[in-house]
Amino acid sequence: MLSDLLQDKKIILGSASPRRQDLLKSIINDFEIKVSDLKEKYPKNLKEKEISEFLAIQKSDVFSIKIKTNEILITADTIVIKGDRILNKPKNKIQAKEMLAFLSDSEHKVITSVCLRNQQKKLVFSSITKVFFKSLSDAEINYYVEEYKPLDKAGAYGIQEWIGLIGITKIEGSYFNVVGFPIAKLYEKLIQFASF
Repeated sequence: MLSDLLQDKKIILGSASPRRQDLLKSIINDFEIKVSDLKEKYPKNLKEKEISEFLAIQKSDVFSIKIKTNEILITADTIVIKGDRILNKPKNKIQAKEMLAFLSDSEHKVITSVCLRNQQKKLVFSSITKVFFKSLSDAEINYYVEEYKPLDKAGAYGIQEWIGLIGITKIEGSYFNVVGFPIAKLYEKLIQFASF
């Protein structure tokens, strides 16, 4: 059991995301939250999961020098990709509406990469989910952006919110991966990481 393996360990989540915090609470009772003001940047030659893995490691590097002997640090990054376009967090409502119009009536990929780290080692892994949107009307897009203000979300939407309930017709892969953590995979990787 994970709880047995983590008895003498302190878990640190390097994320301000309330979705990630809630998901982690479902498998770990007690952890500390640390937040940095890192500006996310990555080399332009990286593709798909190389981007999210690079960013998850970059977030981990911010805290790495302060990790103590019994601590495990968890950082993560989620990206949304359609074709060869990366959809980051929108800068404003206009950009959010444009992103949702772009995702309407099509499929895209959501990739979450996670970095686990202690003083001795680090483990990086990724999970990919395909998400299929119905054709969204301008009224639906406008309502969602105005009422839910999804400027803190990659791709300008939260699958667990109204737009996901009425707009997503199908997913292939982990639902929770789209929320912020591939939680079943994280559970298994933490067991593996804490065992050695």
